Amino acid sequence: MGNDGRRYLDFIAGIAVTSLGHGHPRIMEALVEQASKVWHVSNVFRIPGQEELARKMVDATFADAAFFCNSGAEANEAGLKMIRKYFSSNGQPERYRVIAFDGSFHGRTLATIAAAGQDKLLDGFGPAMDGFDHIPVGDIDAVRAAITDETAGIIIEPIMGEGGIKVVDPDFLRALRALCDETGLLLMFDEIQTGMGRTGKLFAYEHLGIAPDILTSAKALGNGFPIGACLAVEKVAKCMTAGSHGSTYGGNPLAVAVAGAVVDVMTEDGFMDRAARMGGHLKQSLCGVADRYPSVIEEVRGVGLHLGLKCKTENTRLLQALRKNGVLVAPGGDNVVRLLPPLIIEEQQIAEFIEALEHACEELAE
Repeated sequence: MGNDGRRYLDFIAGIAVTSLGHGHPRIMEALVEQASKVWHVSNVFRIPGQEELARKMVDATFADAAFFCNSGAEANEAGLKMIRKYFSSNGQPERYRVIAFDGSFHGRTLATIAAAGQDKLLDGFGPAMDGFDHIPVGDIDAVRAAITDETAGIIIEPIMGEGGIKVVDPDFLRALRALCDETGLLLMFDEIQTGMGRTGKLFAYEHLGIAPDILTSAKALGNGFPIGACLAVEKVAKCMTAGSHGSTYGGNPLAVAVAGAVVDVMTEDGFMDRAARMGGHLKQSLCGVADRYPSVIEEVRGVGLHLGLKCKTENTRLLQALRKNGVLVAPGGDNVVRLLPPLIIEEQQIAEFIEALEHACEELAE
């Protein structure tokens, strides 16, 4: 319910955060139970809940270790530091540069805006932090040509969310993995937005038949409670010795209790299959609307419940028309409206959304 007294259908989910909705009983139970115990102790001490969450995430992924922080940007900072530290620890401190991609988004810190390299993110913050080389996504020859004796790794989003729900060609991602294996570079996937079930798998890399060396997660990991994670294979993780990185709040008992409940729900049998099925149903319905209103919607993009509508006219027009019809959606790059509903969405809610979208398109077509 909005503060205007109207009922709204939430197709933003806090920008892919509240993927299990609001007030989920399992998450509420975990939070309240922990809130009656210890809230915070510091990573000076062992935190059993943190170790339990790390084990759950390692068991569910390619990773051998997990570092917990408070946000996606912090997770990406940790991952970028891991790339540099790996080579420094192995006697190659000159290898520190990371190849990134045009139109990407990795956070709002000085390092992560430099990794994205977009003028709109860098403007007003002085010289961009050194260490990043930007390449058009999809051009494996350009990536190979950009590798120098100083190159250490590659960072990429499997789907460029802020950039407009641009699905990166799976063959390109596999080629990056092969190139990293050939050259000894580390491959880092930013799955802040695509992770935690958004594409119909726990993480998007699972669609590819390959795995990165480092993966970052946040957003839906805490379903709204701030937590981020940087997952890594053993050869990388072991280079992060005590004191080389840290976080005051990261992985505190409250955060890991909530995230542990989220992981439990999302890894239950049938959960991801259902989310993928709802995503397929929604995308098919969207394609039908796009066919009927080609003057409004140019293209339907995305995988699972990570979808976008490329607009013919300014995307804010469709966003506002949908809001007028009781639906909340998010803008994205490349003139896209992002659709990021909770993973627990039901067919009736999809039907409500499609009806509202039809009304909005009818208004804009006129």
